[in-house]
Amino acid sequence: MNISRRSFAALAGATSLTLATPALLRAQSAGRLVVIGGGFGGASAARYARMAFPDVDVTLVEPQTSFVTCPYGNLILGGKRVLSDITHSYDGLRARGVNVIHDRAQDIDADGHRVTLANGEELEYDKLIVSPGIGFRWDAIEGYDEAAAEVFPHAWTGGDGSQISNLRQQLEEMPQGGVVGLSIPGNPFRCPPGPYERISMIAHYLKQANPTAKIMAFDSKDAFSKQGLFQDAWEELYGDMIEWVPGNADGKIVRVDAENKVFFSEFGEEHRVDVGNVIPPQMAASLAHDAGLVNDSGWVPVDQTTFESAVARDVHVIGDANIASPMPKSGYIANSTAKTAVAAALSDLTGSGAPSDPVYFNTCYSHAGEDYSFSVVGVFRPDGGEIVETPDSGGTSARGPLTELAETRRLEAGYADAWYDSITDDMFS
Repeated sequence: MNISRRSFAALAGATSLTLATPALLRAQSAGRLVVIGGGFGGASAARYARMAFPDVDVTLVEPQTSFVTCPYGNLILGGKRVLSDITHSYDGLRARGVNVIHDRAQDIDADGHRVTLANGEELEYDKLIVSPGIGFRWDAIEGYDEAAAEVFPHAWTGGDGSQISNLRQQLEEMPQGGVVGLSIPGNPFRCPPGPYERISMIAHYLKQANPTAKIMAFDSKDAFSKQGLFQDAWEELYGDMIEWVPGNADGKIVRVDAENKVFFSEFGEEHRVDVGNVIPPQMAASLAHDAGLVNDSGWVPVDQTTFESAVARDVHVIGDANIASPMPKSGYIANSTAKTAVAAALSDLTGSGAPSDPVYFNTCYSHAGEDYSFSVVGVFRPDGGEIVETPDSGGTSARGPLTELAETRRLEAGYADAWYDSITDDMFS
């Protein structure tokens, strides 16, 4: 399949739209859109709203003054990127006329169409798009809390980059022949292939700096995304350095002792580690819970065509926080569905037609080594109130020995870099 052509088609659709100046916007405002969250979903929504609906006032609320992406964070662990490479400014959105407020959304009054910020300021809206991201179930693994996350970093949210930097520093300081332990959650969670790319990138670094080290990957699941491709890469590139322990072989970690650096499995086995990476079970971020948007699953139910909340009119929830299975919780899905949500939310304010047959795209590249990457592509549509994957619309990279596929893996590494540059440009420029 032609990965690069199909992958980038979804990002190219908005680039030819005409912009208006901020002064013209104020004079001809057709309504007020507030976007909460400045990540893959929220930044994409704000940018697309300014391009496609230039008469609407757009405000983006995001506490961080710059955005550190989770995609490509694993490459920092592998020594292939530094933090500045994955840190992005909001200046491009400001230049497009987005009012960017660096504060935390404290409360949503859906009936009053009002957002209260941590500083007490209130923002009124006609339409609200919420892209709050994930929260952690801190009570799911005994002994793992925010303090323990300083010893066993999760590195699963971008934030200010301190978590991924902490994990990288620990890898650098680990004794020769040491053990890296990972605890991987059950579904659903952000970026299903992410833990396995992380294993690969840690192995890539250790192969050079600490070749007698061991990686123990304890998984709550019995299978994972792109499993065959990852395991092929581990065998070809890293020999016996990596041991993956599935859930059915006592791979679920239920307790940790951060002080003594011990993982405890479901059936009582103790595993001492020198460096620990605990990726906790997840849910929608706390704002979605506080606003009453979640159901018993801990995630937000939405209309699968518009992403409007099932319980709050004029509130559309995008990105990792919503329920949109079988689509993965990925940056590309957040970017793709943000545009559909904006079009649906603003169509009645501007008199334009809402999309009647939206299509959602996903592409996910994974780096497994130097010049060694592979991917999965999917196309999804709403059908009868549910989202379904379009038959024969995508798939994964071909499997085979590296002697036959070295050039393919090298090319896909280049496609991955181009994908990252393209999607972050589509968010922030």
